[in-house]
Amino acid sequence: MKPLVDAKWVAEHLSDPSIRILECSVDLALGSTAPESMRKQWVDGHIPNSDYVDLIDDLSDPTSELRFTMPTPARFAAAMESLGVGEGTKVVLYDRRFTMWATRVWWMLKYFGFDNCAVLDGGWKSWQLANLPIDTNPAPSRPKATFVVNLRPYLFADLERMEEALGDGTCVINALSPGNHDGSEADYGRPGHLPGASNVYALHLLDRTTQCYLPLDQLEVLFADMTAGKDSIVTYCGGGIAATSDAFVLNALLGYNNVAVYDGSLSEWLLDADRPLEVDIT
Repeated sequence: MKPLVDAKWVAEHLSDPSIRILECSVDLALGSTAPESMRKQWVDGHIPNSDYVDLIDDLSDPTSELRFTMPTPARFAAAMESLGVGEGTKVVLYDRRFTMWATRVWWMLKYFGFDNCAVLDGGWKSWQLANLPIDTNPAPSRPKATFVVNLRPYLFADLERMEEALGDGTCVINALSPGNHDGSEADYGRPGHLPGASNVYALHLLDRTTQCYLPLDQLEVLFADMTAGKDSIVTYCGGGIAATSDAFVLNALLGYNNVAVYDGSLSEWLLDADRPLEVDIT
């Protein structure tokens, strides 16, 4: 299964009994501490035969002081099985917020060992622009699946790995806005970026009108200089969401095999006032 599929492909496969279409949308203003489920928006209209997956509750660790922290394997597997995701199934993910919520779940599925998954290019926006059917029916009943966990721990970086990355030549990429990177904005408290980090804003990966990813040659240009000669790459953002869009492009679309996402990102980094940040403005 290709990692990126278009709306036409999804429409042609709506009746495939092995496919699970999952909406992953979360409403979260930049810098906000109060993410909100978008289940109501899904209820009001969604891709036919889709279901809604709750990143806030079901796919996060409820014991963590940080939002959207990776759940335990058992918690993640239980959530997937309840949605009918497991052996013999394929998953298509979409959202209404610049694809980064879909790529977060895609990256999580890969981390837990599930490869048969794809992101809908352009998400809900592309479905609407194609004038494809919109449904308000409840999610279809699915038989409970068996989700087999096979961890790939290298796909997520923890705090220790992030601290090592700053001194070992790893390419560190900030997926937040240029203002948050250079320090002219401070949506997460302190201004600036991790020392030595480069910046590729997750929204700059998308066409403004369609919200689809840019052509591959344009995406390659965005990352080429900063990744040249680097053995490993770690992406980060505010809370491990936007960073997965950068990571998805690097890994799934451009073929980089040495990419990790810093799960805690700035939300964790800034818990200690002594951890350094750099600013690029004077």
